[in-house]
Amino acid sequence: MTVAEFWGCGLLAFGPPAALYIVAIAHDPIRVILMMASCFFWLLALLLSGLIWFAVVPLREQLVFGMFVSILIQELFRVLLFLLLKKAERGLTQVAEGSAVLASTHRHARSFVCGFGFGLMSGAFALVNILRDMSGPGTVGILGDPPSFFLTSSAQTLCMILLHVAWGMIAFDGLEERRWMLPLGVLAAHLIVS
Repeated sequence: MTVAEFWGCGLLAFGPPAALYIVAIAHDPIRVILMMASCFFWLLALLLSGLIWFAVVPLREQLVFGMFVSILIQELFRVLLFLLLKKAERGLTQVAEGSAVLASTHRHARSFVCGFGFGLMSGAFALVNILRDMSGPGTVGILGDPPSFFLTSSAQTLCMILLHVAWGMIAFDGLEERRWMLPLGVLAAHLIVS
């Protein structure tokens, strides 16, 4: 039962993102590189959040403080990634002779891929320990937890991955068009959902 539950919950959380990856990202090497870069930026945001949480000793017990700081840093790194990609886009425009390279980094595709990278890494960190725990013998309802804990965690992970995709697209669009309310709305939505 635990193996079937492991695969079911893993595919619930990562099946639709895997399909998105195969259909929209895998065929283009530039998109794969952008996805990896956005995954790396999310990891840097996590590292900085962890360092701040570790450094501020009196507030370690306050989960709201850690969540608030982590979300602020994630959204800051989303903006930094956008700025880095804008600078790289100018360089690509100067170097590229054909439009093949530039077409693959189209604005909306770029924002989709970067949001997907953020979401994928966030989802992996959110669910990997839960999947590991569920793979052991007789784990449904560990220590009196509800039996739907694993299913709910997987569904929530899928929702957060897809929300990161949407937030990435909204934030990049707002930054591109200098409509500052959109990235601020993304920050507010991220705080509310979390």
